[in-house]
Amino acid sequence: MADSPEPNNTKSSILIIGVTGRLGFELAKASLEASHPTFCVVRSSTFSDAAKSRKLQILTDSGAIVVHGSLHDEGSLVEALKQVKVVICAVNSRQVLDQKPLVSAIKKAGCIQRFIPSEFGLDPDKTHITEMDQGFYSRKSEIRRLVEAEGIPHTYVSCNFFMSYLIPSLVQPGLKSPPRDKVTIFGDGNVKGVFIKERDVAAFTISTVDDPRTLNKVLYLRPPGNVYSMNELVEIWEQKIGKKLEKIYVSEEELLTKIKETPYPENMEMVFIYAAFVKGFQTCFEVEAAGGVEGSVLYPELRYTTITTYLDTLL
Repeated sequence: MADSPEPNNTKSSILIIGVTGRLGFELAKASLEASHPTFCVVRSSTFSDAAKSRKLQILTDSGAIVVHGSLHDEGSLVEALKQVKVVICAVNSRQVLDQKPLVSAIKKAGCIQRFIPSEFGLDPDKTHITEMDQGFYSRKSEIRRLVEAEGIPHTYVSCNFFMSYLIPSLVQPGLKSPPRDKVTIFGDGNVKGVFIKERDVAAFTISTVDDPRTLNKVLYLRPPGNVYSMNELVEIWEQKIGKKLEKIYVSEEELLTKIKETPYPENMEMVFIYAAFVKGFQTCFEVEAAGGVEGSVLYPELRYTTITTYLDTLL
């Protein structure tokens, strides 16, 4: 009788774009830690920036392979893509539409088995605030439709808020640290938001790349211990500092007025708070009913930082 074929346990090679950014760097580290052959597309100008150069040195010391190229050079992109099976883009929100040439290059290369575009926030198809977000979410939806129209296998990652974004101020616009006397609560304070540390977002993302359960789906991150309303966040903080805070409630109408009166981009922090903690766009739908999958259910072995643990670092 013939021997059974050996199972194919090889890890897919991954190309990451945007590795010198905060999330991109964590994605590259997570890819390397998970033993994926890891390639980083880097522009030549990157090496003249000391901080970015240091990050690249850390990654190459760990085994990453640097490939020279840019989103605006299709030739270099196609050559880089031909070396890998998976592409993850982590460019910042202002560059989302710069992924159009990348989608074109992926189609031309013809070898990519999974594309994870730059989203990593609220689900743009479920966040309906186009009249106030200056196209922030519609641009991400535009890339989704392009990926789907081209028939490119994909996973979208909806991690909601990064923990480093609003939690250091306890969701207080303009503050750099949590309040100790009085706190502003938006809406009725009962709508839940979600916060995930960038390092944990990266670990969940890398876990999806060879997983058939996440193919052509949205991976949502709502892990237990990271989903709280403003009232709950304030209560946790009060317990930690051993003191009750004076609470000032700001209604939806008052918040909308303040958003309109504050110029862009200074008002965007309030726009995001409105989307999450007033309209509930992070938690107002069931993941499975939306055709998505939840990261902490798929990968229960992954350890992540909870909000209460993170708040301990702010005491």
